[in-house]
Amino acid sequence: MNYHPVVNQILQLIKTNNFWHETFEHEPVLTSEEAAKVRTGYTLEQGAKALIVKIDDSKDTFAMFVLPGDLKLDSKKIRQNLGIKKFRFATEEELGQVTNGVERGGVPPFGNIFNLKTYADKRLFEMEKIIFNAGDRRFSIAMNSKDYQTIVKPEIVEIA
Repeated sequence: MNYHPVVNQILQLIKTNNFWHETFEHEPVLTSEEAAKVRTGYTLEQGAKALIVKIDDSKDTFAMFVLPGDLKLDSKKIRQNLGIKKFRFATEEELGQVTNGVERGGVPPFGNIFNLKTYADKRLFEMEKIIFNAGDRRFSIAMNSKDYQTIVKPEIVEIA
C-alpha cells in the first residue's frame, strides 16, 4: 500500500535504534475506539492518542499531547501542570500544515518529527507496550513504551 511518508520515517527511527516493534495494516480508522477494534492483542488503553493543539498565548505555537486512548485531555491539569492558560485543538487546515499533510486520525505521537514540543501523560508509561497510528489511518505500529520515550523524549506530565 501507499502510505504517507511519515510512516517510513517512524519505521526508520525505530529500526535505526534496533527497537522491537510490530506493524498492522488495517481498514482506515479515525478514533481510538475504532483503532482498538482492529488492533488484535491490544487494548484501547494501550493506544497512544496524539492531539495537536494551538497554544493561544503565543503566535503560531503548536504542541502535541499524547495520552492513552481511553482518556481525555483535562484542561484544568494542563493549566496547573504546564502553565498553559489557553489552548484549542488545531483545525484540519492547521493540522495538515503542521504535519505535512497527515490526516486527522493518522497523526503519530512523534511530535519531534514535526518540531513540536511533546507532552505525554505519565499513564502511557505504566504500560509495557503502546500502539498508535503511524502517519496513516490504515497503518499502526506497536512498540515498547520505554523505547518510544527514548526516541521522542516527551515531557512526562499529568494531562488526562
